[in-house]
Amino acid sequence: MIRYALTRLALLLLGLFVASVLIFLTLRVLPGDIAQVIAGQNSSPEQVTAIRSSLGLDAPLAVQYVDWIGGVFRGDLGSSLLTGTPVVDELAEKARVTIPLGVMSLLVALFISFPLGVLSALRRGRAVGTGLNVAAQTVAAVPVVWAGMMLVVVFAVWLGWLPAQGFPRAGWSDPLAALRSLLLPALTIGAVEGAMLMRFVRSATLQAIGEDYVRTAAAKGLTRTGALLRHGLPGVGLSVISVLGLQVAGIIVGAVVIEELFSLPGIGRMLVEDVSTRDLPMVQGELLALTGFVLIVGFLVDLGHRMIDPRLREAA
Repeated sequence: MIRYALTRLALLLLGLFVASVLIFLTLRVLPGDIAQVIAGQNSSPEQVTAIRSSLGLDAPLAVQYVDWIGGVFRGDLGSSLLTGTPVVDELAEKARVTIPLGVMSLLVALFISFPLGVLSALRRGRAVGTGLNVAAQTVAAVPVVWAGMMLVVVFAVWLGWLPAQGFPRAGWSDPLAALRSLLLPALTIGAVEGAMLMRFVRSATLQAIGEDYVRTAAAKGLTRTGALLRHGLPGVGLSVISVLGLQVAGIIVGAVVIEELFSLPGIGRMLVEDVSTRDLPMVQGELLALTGFVLIVGFLVDLGHRMIDPRLREAA
């Protein structure tokens, strides 16, 4: 187990390194010039050149990358070129919105996918199972922006139960208002991701129903549903754990769009704004933090799956 953990950790670090190189180089080919943005439209070429030199943007790319990655190892992701605010401080502030939104979205996805996926498998070939399967495929194909607008129309405009946009100025000092502002965005992301996960749960449940130990339990007197619930669901749960890393990645991608749609002051919305102003240190830090979070979640899921599933330990 220790050897496996060290191997996965090495792959995690390698993935972060490759991601940092790709992020750094990709941002350098984007159109626009932050020095021109800072200097203003009526600035002279000499002024733009002086600003670029003061920011170190005229240094060779290799030097810029080494300076940036060296700061990352020290826990310093740089500072905004426009405001001078440290990237770490901005990420910590915006994460107070994005992390709760991601957790709520994941809980909604699991709450939707697990019971409905199992029910769809148990009622396969019947109206209920067919209807749930068609609904899952339909919702999974819906763009997250369109789903968010539909939920706003229903729950915010027609029913008036939830706010359509924004986050309370008091933040988490008013937890009830904060949770209400995140509920619609979490339902939007969770519904789409839950529909995708539900199809996987259905397939895993159908596979579990056909396993010998489930059929043996049914032969000893348990109903098919009882045999599945007692002996098959642990295997289904392990299968779901194995794809949680992909679900987290999908939730982060959804959060980038949904935070802009619902005017939430999170990392996703900050990323969109910083890309538009070409604030390179901010964008670099945000993308690296999001990538690192996804890789770390995948690393923890792999370790947890291996620790829980005795078949993987025996195979090792």
